[in-house]
Amino acid sequence: MIEIAILGYGTVGTGVAEVCDMNAAAIRRRAGLDIHVKRILDVRDFPGDRYEDRLTKDPADVFDDPEIRVVVETIGGVRIAYEFTKRALAAGKHVVTSNKELVAAYGPELMELAHENGISYLFEASVGGGIPIIRPLHKCLAANEILSISGILNGTTNYILTRMQQEGVGFDEALREAQEAGYAEKDPSADVEGHDACRKIAILSSIAYDQFVDYRDVRTEGIVALTQTDMAYAAALGSRIKLVASCRRLEDGRLDAQVRPTLIPASSPLAVADGVFNAILVEGNALGQAMFYGRGAGKLPTASAVVADVVECVMHIGKTPHYHLWHRDNPAEVAPFGETPVRLLIRLDPSTASDDPRGAIQAAFAPHGGARFVYRPADLSEGGLAFVVGEPEEVAEDVLRRALAGLEATGMKTLSVLRVV
Repeated sequence: MIEIAILGYGTVGTGVAEVCDMNAAAIRRRAGLDIHVKRILDVRDFPGDRYEDRLTKDPADVFDDPEIRVVVETIGGVRIAYEFTKRALAAGKHVVTSNKELVAAYGPELMELAHENGISYLFEASVGGGIPIIRPLHKCLAANEILSISGILNGTTNYILTRMQQEGVGFDEALREAQEAGYAEKDPSADVEGHDACRKIAILSSIAYDQFVDYRDVRTEGIVALTQTDMAYAAALGSRIKLVASCRRLEDGRLDAQVRPTLIPASSPLAVADGVFNAILVEGNALGQAMFYGRGAGKLPTASAVVADVVECVMHIGKTPHYHLWHRDNPAEVAPFGETPVRLLIRLDPSTASDDPRGAIQAAFAPHGGARFVYRPADLSEGGLAFVVGEPEEVAEDVLRRALAGLEATGMKTLSVLRVV
């Protein structure tokens, strides 16, 4: 029997305990040993809980117990989780986590500490919840040069955008519905401003390109400014708006990493992900495209990925440990977003322009491939002039933004700028 401990008894922590009991027979067959939750560390009381006899408020009950071989960190946040993770690794205990904030901020250090101690630090659940993506990237796709990763990595924002598109509700109403349904936190800023997806794409990119991608280098934009007019123009182009987190290697070797609302074709594999579902599209030079789809959050889906990592640790006890490793001293060079080539859908209010707005717009973008105007959807009484730039070849965003600034100087007002793929 292998004894484990759970740090943090919230949604994911309770799910881990449940999965360990619910699927005990299957886990034993795959791990080769029984896995038993010996301790659960939390500062709160849970009177009447089925695991009340295993609860403790004393960290020493976990870190000083030689019988506990694997520690599951589901505290969330960074400060305490970081301290406890280092303490567990220094004590020679394998650590499994679902904490994307911690992995994105301190992953290289914690993986190096695990390596030095001959143990594992695993984090499959940190990105796709129940969707297996970390291990496939690290193992199954190891024979490929990864050309790009793009994904819908946040269920809250995907639910909001789905409601806006399918039901015609505004952002504020869709957010309120998400909160009432339990899909969004009381403070939803980490989701709707793109920070959650940013950390996840930084983790995936670090694995895919064998270099540390600092999440602070990822250009990040949220969905709070999106309107029904944006949705209508996307539909007119045969596209859907999703919050897409992406990373690709540019011709000069640098990475283009960003999180932003993006128009994707309705025929794209990513377009099938609605509601709280996530989708991740990986393109390799040998494989081509591979799609990973499922619930990216939730108690039992996330817990299933956590427990799978526990099984992986148990299978390697006494053997060469399984670990991921990337180093801060080998950082990826992420191109400044202004230098990366893009295609954009721009909407302008030309009402204060003194000259013919279409002619001025076409002249401004003529050196960069021109502008393709988009007909205003029939159900819109207003919405300005909409046009696509960066065709037939994508153009550096700074170049397109400078041309747009020239139009603004003539009195036109920018209503929205959205990426198009």
